[in-house]
Amino acid sequence: MLKFSYPNAISQYTIPTLPNIDYYIDCPLDQLIEIEKIASEINTNANVLLVIGVGGSFLGARAVIDACTPYFRTNNGLQVLYAGNNMSGTYLKQLITYLDTKEVYVNVISKSGKTMEPALTFRVIKEYIERRYKDKSRHRIIVTTDRENGPLKQIAIKEGYRQLIIPIDIGGRYSVFTPAGLLPIAAAGIDIHMFLHGAKHARLDFSNDNIQNAAFQYAFTRYDLYNQGYSMELLASFEPRLNKLHEWWKQLFGESEGKEHKGLYPSTVNYSTDLHAIGQFIQDGSRIMFETLLHFKELEEDIAIPFTLEDIDQLNYLGGSSMNQINATSKDGVALAHALGGVPVLKIELPKLDAYNVGYLMFFFMKACVISATLLQVNPFDQPGVEAYKQKMNELLQENIVTKTN
Repeated sequence: MLKFSYPNAISQYTIPTLPNIDYYIDCPLDQLIEIEKIASEINTNANVLLVIGVGGSFLGARAVIDACTPYFRTNNGLQVLYAGNNMSGTYLKQLITYLDTKEVYVNVISKSGKTMEPALTFRVIKEYIERRYKDKSRHRIIVTTDRENGPLKQIAIKEGYRQLIIPIDIGGRYSVFTPAGLLPIAAAGIDIHMFLHGAKHARLDFSNDNIQNAAFQYAFTRYDLYNQGYSMELLASFEPRLNKLHEWWKQLFGESEGKEHKGLYPSTVNYSTDLHAIGQFIQDGSRIMFETLLHFKELEEDIAIPFTLEDIDQLNYLGGSSMNQINATSKDGVALAHALGGVPVLKIELPKLDAYNVGYLMFFFMKACVISATLLQVNPFDQPGVEAYKQKMNELLQENIVTKTN
């Protein structure tokens, strides 16, 4: 299924005792039925689903949606938009102006209900939905939050909003297989059963403690390169629709490993675009990074290069080849050049870019991330640095805005 390769296989590390992550993908059947029912309702009554969330509360869903839907829609199907992931007044004002011409549902996602960006955005959007839809507004807002606690939970109870639950022991960056990810994914028309099936297949494939297990091999290789002095991992792919999957991966590893002054810095590039932006540094710059190339062998659509009589651009030697064939060959050439230039190149390959394989890949990354953090002897599930910035941001807002207003 998933193939991981690196010339120097890692075998000297002892497999650590890992926390259990199996429950991340076991969404109960009654919840799946409810999610599909709400998704169908949204598609019937709206042409925009606005997802309000930040970090793992929206990145997982957006990664799957972007990876598994066409670049350019040819019909009037549901459009999924995102808010609450920044504090730009310009963005929010222009978003509301755009929504005025659409029928809208809102899914606000926050486990704590206290995160500043989505909380502020939801306050504004809630007022907008209530003003526009009046007594029907409560049917247009779905809340995904903690089962028992938090201000968002309290608002949902007070207003009578429908609620989906994020399990108490699952953090945002691991929540894509819970209702936090599944409702937007289902609303976008993606088969969540195939998505979960891929993840469950990955759980079986990576459950054993065989040193050749691909999740362990990836984690051990990263740890070995880290111990050799490499400080950055560069996740790279050749398909633009994977950009948000990159962003999800970046949060997953950065927030799970970056503690106690440890961890690899996760960065991402999309080729071939970034070959013309920072490709020179990757090839010849300081040797601080290794590269992980992500590739799906089969894409659903392709187009052939035509022949021309004049061949003025001298590209007839590629005539008859497809763009995806050329893209894949370019990947191999880039990998070879970077390896010869002294950049270690890891490769992750899957058969096809679809919901099943994306689910498989995301569980693979989650399992490997837990292994990597455990090797570093840090907790893969907390984020003390994030809590520190939130506290200081709130203190400054109280000091610089509230006091001046008063």
